[in-house]
Amino acid sequence: MNKSVFFLLITVVLFFGSCISTRDLNYLQYKKGTSSESAISLVASKPYRVQIADVLSLSIKAIDPKLVSIFSTVEGEVGKSPSALYFDGFTVDDHGNIRIPVLGEMNVIGYTTEEIRLRIEKQLLSEYFNKEANLFVTVKLAGFKYTITGEIGSTGTKTVFQDRLTIMEAVANSGDITITGNRKAVTIMRQSPTGVEMHDLDLTDINVMKSPYYYLQPNDFIFVKPLKQKTWGTGKTGLESITTFVSLLSLASTMFLLLTN
Repeated sequence: MNKSVFFLLITVVLFFGSCISTRDLNYLQYKKGTSSESAISLVASKPYRVQIADVLSLSIKAIDPKLVSIFSTVEGEVGKSPSALYFDGFTVDDHGNIRIPVLGEMNVIGYTTEEIRLRIEKQLLSEYFNKEANLFVTVKLAGFKYTITGEIGSTGTKTVFQDRLTIMEAVANSGDITITGNRKAVTIMRQSPTGVEMHDLDLTDINVMKSPYYYLQPNDFIFVKPLKQKTWGTGKTGLESITTFVSLLSLASTMFLLLTN
């Protein structure tokens, strides 16, 4: 085998081995055995149950606003920064309690926001108000917080003001996965009563929508691993790979000429 054929083979191997395929970049593809006409049934997201260190926003309204103003957080919560909601909201302490003016301490650990709303409403009606007051109680998490790092456009802790969030929305909200990010192995780390749960999601497979981890929970940690091409450093595309190879070949030739002269 002469040198030209050898170098040609090396070039071909680098071209096909180091460039990133579109199969590794496209989201929600129909993989082998999955019909494009088959319906994908989304996994119903389970209601989130409040954990320690969560911050709750409490709003109580009635015919006479003055009667209920002491029970609520500061008015005008829409558009507030996460830091303002943190200081104005009710933080769940290490014992799972929140302290509400007049009502005192209430244990909320393990309850959904809807269950907490019903408990507060029941206590208010039994101790302070009658049905004619037309109470309207709202309990929400003070922002949906998650942390994302790795091969992503914008890393860090994010807060969005909505009740539900999918992994796809979290990725889009964080500037998308970079071209060197491994979309087939996005790790979700989730705190549970028994410890930390870890699970990898393949975002290139449309069946990921069936995963119980497709819907995030507040305080989830997301890690996007790098592709092996980033470690190799040979280039993300065929052109970059050839450029790298030509540069190395040119350097080797120059060194050879210097050493032989």
